[in-house]
Amino acid sequence: MHESQQTRQKAKSEGDQKPNMYFFHKNNLSFAKPVLLLPFCLLTLSYFFFFSDNSGFQPLFTDSSCTTTKNSALDLFPLQDTNLRIFIGILTVPRLHELRHLLRLVYSSQTRSLGTAKVDVRFVFCHSMNEEQKIFLKLEIKQYNDIIILDCFENLNDGKTYTYLSSLPSMLRGAGDDQPYDYVVKADDDAYFRLDNLAKLLRDKPRQDLYYGMELGCKGAQIACGVNNTFMAGFGYVLSWDLVEWIAESEIARNNKVGAEDVMVGKWLNTANKGKNRYNGFPNQLYDYKGDSPDGYFWRELVPDTVAVHKLKENSHWARTLDYFNATHGLRHSKPLQAMGFID
Repeated sequence: MHESQQTRQKAKSEGDQKPNMYFFHKNNLSFAKPVLLLPFCLLTLSYFFFFSDNSGFQPLFTDSSCTTTKNSALDLFPLQDTNLRIFIGILTVPRLHELRHLLRLVYSSQTRSLGTAKVDVRFVFCHSMNEEQKIFLKLEIKQYNDIIILDCFENLNDGKTYTYLSSLPSMLRGAGDDQPYDYVVKADDDAYFRLDNLAKLLRDKPRQDLYYGMELGCKGAQIACGVNNTFMAGFGYVLSWDLVEWIAESEIARNNKVGAEDVMVGKWLNTANKGKNRYNGFPNQLYDYKGDSPDGYFWRELVPDTVAVHKLKENSHWARTLDYFNATHGLRHSKPLQAMGFID
């Protein structure tokens, strides 16, 4: 009996040990190699995020020498010879783990007709979360390796977008000076991007000073956002990599973090006379989901040329959208699925 109790106590002690939380630093944001490489990896780092001792996370950093063959589930097109590289950060919150699972299916199942394009998708949020969310998050990171945790408290218009964009150069660059991506996308978790159309759109666009989205007028929004008086709606916009690097170093951006996040990005670029290669995707490429809603200016019926559709707030919205774009095409044929009406 005494031996049995000791065994249970030992097992409980081992089970109480908390797994490490992984933070990502490289363009493939992958896990580190075996533990023997960790001291060397840690000594070669240039950039760090710091978290409070009671955050519940133990940061582990990796660099170019500390990678494994395990890629993220959302390294969708990890081709070696690429002439177009796109990074998509989906800004979300820790509690929406079920929505993240849906989005993983949505993006990992999209067509691979992108030629030599590379598209990486990550979920982005701040480190503030409760104990339940931490447990679920650790499972997600262990399984999918597709999460970035920023050094901030969760917010909408209090600097989260600035933290996201300004952190990317230090996180994604390797030991060399190679540019990891051509474009960076800031996306909301209620927006559906069609990756093939996005890649086709960007392939022949300038790789410098580009700002693409659903363009809105500052005057109409009764907001002052600089000399150009336009900004891109916050549900999804594209910045060329040079603009992301500029944001990371800019005092204009650093001193104007608080406010409607999409307006502030437009204000940064307008104030500095940047984003001159500006492209408006409304109404045929970027728009809000209409569904059964009454007619409205930004609401549109789904169209084939869609790059992204916004305001997919319910499962039924996602289902209708995915069905319209034939997202389940290629489902393997079987008699049971045909009998249940899954396959025509």
